Amino acid sequence: MPVRVSVVVPVYNPGEPLDELIASLAAQTMPASDFEVLLCDDGSDEATRQQLARIAAEHPNVRVTNLPHSGWPGTPRNHGIDTAEGTYLHFVDQDDRLFPKALQSLCDYADRHGSDVIVGREVGIGRDLPKAIFARNVPRAKLGKHPLLEMLTPHKMFRTEFLRENGIRFPSGRVRLEDHLFVMEAYFAADTISILASVPCYGWVKREGSASSARIDPESYYPHLEAVLDLVEAHTEPGKLRDRLLRHWLRGKILKRLSARQMARYPDEYRQRLLDVVTPLVERRFGPGVDAGLAFPNRVRVALLRAGRRDDLLTLARHEVETTCRAELTRATWTRGGGLQLTIRTLLTRDGDDALVFEPSPGDPSRRVWRAPQAFADLGPAVLDATRDLDADRVVLSAQDDGGPARRRLAEQPARDLAPVPVAIDPLRVFDAESTATAVRLTVQVRRAGWSFDTPLTADAAVLEAAGRSPLLAGRRCRLVLDDDGAVVLQREYPAGGLRDTAGRAVRRLRKRLASRGK
Repeated sequence: MPVRVSVVVPVYNPGEPLDELIASLAAQTMPASDFEVLLCDDGSDEATRQQLARIAAEHPNVRVTNLPHSGWPGTPRNHGIDTAEGTYLHFVDQDDRLFPKALQSLCDYADRHGSDVIVGREVGIGRDLPKAIFARNVPRAKLGKHPLLEMLTPHKMFRTEFLRENGIRFPSGRVRLEDHLFVMEAYFAADTISILASVPCYGWVKREGSASSARIDPESYYPHLEAVLDLVEAHTEPGKLRDRLLRHWLRGKILKRLSARQMARYPDEYRQRLLDVVTPLVERRFGPGVDAGLAFPNRVRVALLRAGRRDDLLTLARHEVETTCRAELTRATWTRGGGLQLTIRTLLTRDGDDALVFEPSPGDPSRRVWRAPQAFADLGPAVLDATRDLDADRVVLSAQDDGGPARRRLAEQPARDLAPVPVAIDPLRVFDAESTATAVRLTVQVRRAGWSFDTPLTADAAVLEAAGRSPLLAGRRCRLVLDDDGAVVLQREYPAGGLRDTAGRAVRRLRKRLASRGK
C-alpha cells in the first residue's frame, strides 16, 4: 500500500534538534505505517551519519540518503521530490517540529478538497509569525484575495504528482529566496490551494545564527530577488493583481531594511552599498501602482528613495527611533460580573513634544497630512497625506504571561487622534482553564498612521488602589498591581481551579439569561 505522505527533511549536521523533530514525528496521530520520513543528508560529518543510522534503525518508516555536499537545502529537497512514495509530500526543516495532529489533519483536509498545496497553521516558537493567513480555514485560497504571501516558507504539504507533473523544483546551489521561487511557482500552477488554520501543524523554531537573521550582502542578494519578480511578472498581466503581489517584496525585502532601527544602526559604508543597489532596483521594477498600496510610512520612505534623498532617509529612520510611546491606565473599574473596564491614554513624543501630528490639508480640509520634520516637509500633500492610514489607528491590549515572551491579544479599540479609549477584558478568558500563570503583564500596541509601537501599560498607584479587587463572582478574585518596572500586572489571588472557573462561567450565563428575559 502506498504511504499517504512523505516527510522530506534536508539534513546538515543538525545535532540534538533533529532528535526533537523525530520525536514529534513519532508522536503523530497518523499511524507510522501511513507515512515515511526521508532524511536527505547534504554531506554531513561522521557524527551525523551515525546519528542518522541510529534514527533509521529505531524507526522503520525512516529512510536516509547520503548526498554530496551542496551547501544549501534545495538539492536535498529535490531528492525528496524524486524519491517520495507518498501521495503527498511535506517539507520540514531539521530544527523544527510538527504538532501531533499535523499529518493526519493535513492529509484529510487535502483529500476532502482535492488540494495541490496545503498551508497548515504555523506556530512560532521563540519568534513572531504573521497572523492574517491563519485567521480561518480557506479550502480554496486565491492569490491576491487571501494573504498567501504572508507565509512563503516551504513548510507546507504538496501533492507529490502535482510537483512532478509541473516540474516544480528548488533551484540547485546557493540561491537566496529559493523558497519564494518554489512556493510561488507552486501557487501559480495549483488548481487548489488550501489553508488549514484551525489545527496547529508546524512549529517553526527560532535558532541562533539562522541564515534569515544574518545581514544580507546587497550585491549578491538582490539579483535573487529579481528572479522572484521575474516569476511574478511572467504569470500576471500589468494591473492591480501584479501590483499587489510585487508590493509584498518591495515592502518586505527592501523598505523593511530601510526603516527605523535597521537603517539607523547600519555602518555608513554598508548603508551606502545597500542604497546603491536598491535605488535603481526600485526605479526599474516597481511602479506607482505598487507604491500606492503601501502603508503611509513606507509611502514616505519610497518617495525619498526614488528622489535619491539618502540623508533624509536616515533622518526619517532616526525620527522613528527617537519617537517614544507611553500607554497610561487612567481609570479601572470592576463590573458586578467580574469584568474589568479600563481607560487607556496613549502618548507619542519626541524631544518632549508631540510626535506624529497630523493636520488638515491646505487644499482639502477633509484630508489630513503629516506635520513632517523640516528635512522632508517639502514632499508635498500628495505624499504626506495619511488620511487612509489614520482611519485604521488602533490600541491593542495584550497579556504577557510571567516568565514567557508570548503575548495573547485581549482587546482592540479604534483610537482617533490618540484620544483615551475604553477597553473591556474578562479575567476568566485571561486566566483560562489551561492557564497556569498567576499573573500577566499588560502591554499595549499603538498603531498610528501605519506606524506601530509596543509599550507596557503603566499607571499611577492610586488608580489601581481605587479599582480594588474583582468580585468573588468572577470565579476567582483578581487585582491590578505594579511590577518592579512600573508596568501594570493583572494578578489572580487564587490558583487555577476548575471549580471556581465553572462557577464563574455559570454565573455569567445566568446573568445573560436574566438580562435577555428582561428585554
